[in-house]
Amino acid sequence: MAAAHAEPTVDAMTHNESRIALVTGASRGLGEALAVALAGRGWHTVLTARGEDALKEVAARVGADALAGDVTDPSHRARLAAHLEGLGGVDLLVNNASDLGATPLPALADYPLDRLSRLFETNVTAPLALTQLLLPALRRRGGAVVNISSDAATGGYPGWGGYGASKAALDQLSHVLSAEEPDVAVWWVDPGEMRTRMLAEAVGAEAEAAPPPQRAAEAIVRLVDARPAGARFPASRLFEDAS
Repeated sequence: MAAAHAEPTVDAMTHNESRIALVTGASRGLGEALAVALAGRGWHTVLTARGEDALKEVAARVGADALAGDVTDPSHRARLAAHLEGLGGVDLLVNNASDLGATPLPALADYPLDRLSRLFETNVTAPLALTQLLLPALRRRGGAVVNISSDAATGGYPGWGGYGASKAALDQLSHVLSAEEPDVAVWWVDPGEMRTRMLAEAVGAEAEAAPPPQRAAEAIVRLVDARPAGARFPASRLFEDAS
């Protein structure tokens, strides 16, 4: 189907109103905020998350396609890829779906290894597997990948060893992918603390003092529009460049 048309340029990816984005973990928190922010800029969004009812509510609100499922499931990833191909491809993949891991946050000395394996399956393997499936379309359309990271990937915070190690691995995959795929922009982004359920599960009532995820979502969408060179964007740089 794509062979019958001229290939979109990178400029087309940045300015074409029919741009298509896939956002994972889009039923709440940062994923929901990204769905709203992208829709507000004319993107057609495909949203996925495990919570079907909440996902459908978000999708109905922003005019998106909702495909509920677990990104660790190969059959669900294949379904997402097929749906996007039916739309003509994809211009932006946002790997936002994430698992906090064991809670209350344990020290590494006590970390249950089966739980660590599941954590890496969600936070590292699934984003890479989905990226692999979508790379042909992303290359063809001059697209981009945003991988959501964390300051726990670089900081030695007690209790955050499992989650931080998974995000550090995702950072490294992103860095290498950026070097290997010159036709695809890759950014790995730390959105900073946000008032989300995940942060509340980690730190309790302290999460109420964090900024809402909408602030980070708007900054990430401005980053996508600006299309800088592939790099890690810690929160300080993300909000500085988005100001």
